[in-house]
Amino acid sequence: MNMFVDQIKIEVHAGKGGDGMVAFRREKYVPNGGPAGGDGGRGGSIILKVDEGLRTLMDFRYHRIFKAKNGGNGMSKQMTGPSAEDTIIAVPQGTTVRDLDTGEIIGDLVEKDQELVVAKGGRGGRGNIHFASAKNPAPEIAENGEPGEDHYLELELKMLADVGLIGFPSVGKSTLLSVVTGAKPKIAAYEFTTLTPNLGMVMLPDGRDFAMADMPGLIEGASKGIGLGLKFLRHIERTRVLLHLVDMSSEDPHQAIERYRQINKELANYDPELLKRPQIVVATKMDLPNSADNLAAFKADLVADKTLEKQPEIFPISAVTHQGVQQLMQLTADLLDKTPAFDSESHDKELVAEYRAAAPDKKDEADFTITKDEDGTWVLGGEKLIRLFKMTDLTHEESQLRFARQLRHMGVDDALRAKGVQDCDLVRIEKFVFEFIQ
Repeated sequence: MNMFVDQIKIEVHAGKGGDGMVAFRREKYVPNGGPAGGDGGRGGSIILKVDEGLRTLMDFRYHRIFKAKNGGNGMSKQMTGPSAEDTIIAVPQGTTVRDLDTGEIIGDLVEKDQELVVAKGGRGGRGNIHFASAKNPAPEIAENGEPGEDHYLELELKMLADVGLIGFPSVGKSTLLSVVTGAKPKIAAYEFTTLTPNLGMVMLPDGRDFAMADMPGLIEGASKGIGLGLKFLRHIERTRVLLHLVDMSSEDPHQAIERYRQINKELANYDPELLKRPQIVVATKMDLPNSADNLAAFKADLVADKTLEKQPEIFPISAVTHQGVQQLMQLTADLLDKTPAFDSESHDKELVAEYRAAAPDKKDEADFTITKDEDGTWVLGGEKLIRLFKMTDLTHEESQLRFARQLRHMGVDDALRAKGVQDCDLVRIEKFVFEFIQ
């Protein structure tokens, strides 16, 4: 069973704000006490937070819907209701968050304890103390709490490794990782042994260390999603140095150059930026009979290749006998010291540093919509109108009249007349139905 989960879809529902209260002072020796209804508390938000102890998105396989608590309602004596606690969701380091409705990347969680608000809780509704005026000193008007945000998200985990092992299946990536780190990947003599990325720490005698990832092998067409290609390529994006392993044990002396070119072609097709990473070509399985001859042929083919801007550095090893392995790790650490930190998403112009609670641009979006049901009922919709409706306390007549004035100021009455509404026609907002009066 594959226990590594690197891509998952979830729902997040922030809490609704508490309702404001209609109340009046009823105390001895305080005549005409006036309004005293308090505000509702803020609804809980949904926050993603990096937990360094997590390595996969496995916890989300059976828990994909997250709901925060609602804020408390306002109380008498001008007391504000309690705000709800935010819901904190732990995610692994290296998680990218995408809004499925817009397709926008809204955050990239790569730092320790980094947080991202993915659904903002609604504000509390105002109590009647806010609606007192000279004309209406005792208003029976209060707001319901603002609805919390709802979002459908895709979480994608990209492993945070300094060094990535790339190459065709069965070239010795898992074997090398097991030799130089404490990782214990599954190893066998057949292709596609590595179905999921493996991560290990390399500790050098001089005190330096770095994270190394063994990625699933590539095949032709991997950049188009064939085989395990996309799963591999998503994780290789974050690495700073690539060790390109090439098998030298084949019966065909030209197989090495063909596979070397194929891997680089797939990297370029997926993202040309990947070819700009420092790359060491590692000739593997040098303990086998044909390896020395094949290595010589490989070097000759590279020299004859006029498409290469510069000749790559080739380092022969045998992970089984440990020949050249320690020297390779030293060379890799030296290269890392000279390689600046890489912005893994610098080529992705959609990435933003912080979550934008509202849509990027709603200037052209209408405040309301008008349609007509088959039974002749006029139906009002639109995000702004529905938000005002949900925040209206329909149990008080004054609140209903205030909502009617808000609709009039938005131009709803005139728009209905323009569409041919008649006196006493039914108008519906969600499940609330009323008659239109001219």
